[in-house]
Amino acid sequence: MSAESEHSGDHPAGPTVGIVLAAGAGTRMGRPKALVVGHDREPWLRRAVRVLSAGGCAEVIVVLGAAADDARALLSPGLDGSPTAPAGPSATPVATTHVVVTDHWADGLSASLRAGLDAARALGAAAAVVTLVDLPWLTAGAVQRLLTPHPLSTTLRQAVYDGRPGHPVVIGRVHFEALIATLHGDVGARPYLAAQGAETVDCTDLGGGDDVDSPRGQLDAG
Repeated sequence: MSAESEHSGDHPAGPTVGIVLAAGAGTRMGRPKALVVGHDREPWLRRAVRVLSAGGCAEVIVVLGAAADDARALLSPGLDGSPTAPAGPSATPVATTHVVVTDHWADGLSASLRAGLDAARALGAAAAVVTLVDLPWLTAGAVQRLLTPHPLSTTLRQAVYDGRPGHPVVIGRVHFEALIATLHGDVGARPYLAAQGAETVDCTDLGGGDDVDSPRGQLDAG
């Protein structure tokens, strides 16, 4: 379906759904990144859900793979359609969370993104806000900035930090099927975003988009 036909049809708006990709084994980290707990004692996984929720996502899909059961426990309570618990007494409640486990996580990023987008389609999402679990500097402000345009169903936007592409990425539902068709191996949405001329949104003033790949990087992240 083209963006033009979606825009002109009588389609319900649908929710804005966040997707946290957290299925990998984290080889360089020495453990799955979905299991990492920050120095503030908040699990990275829970933080990612909280940031997406505070940024405007009504529901959040968490894609797990390696060590899925252990990672799932870090979200409890708040699994399978219930609100995830806040991280502390001053934290705000976060979105309804849906856990998706992909058996093909070892195939790379494509398997995780495909699983997340399939789940977003099943929820009738107008758009998906995609991020990674290992982005401790990502802020709700960056998510909010990318969700500014309407209608979201035709949106294709990516955050940039100091000129470098990063996350989140907002993918309108008219792009879901075409993007899924391009996914392979450890390649995510980047080729599709480039081919479609995705709009870039400067979020340098709202945090950072660098991922953390090693224990040393985790120390820097705090």
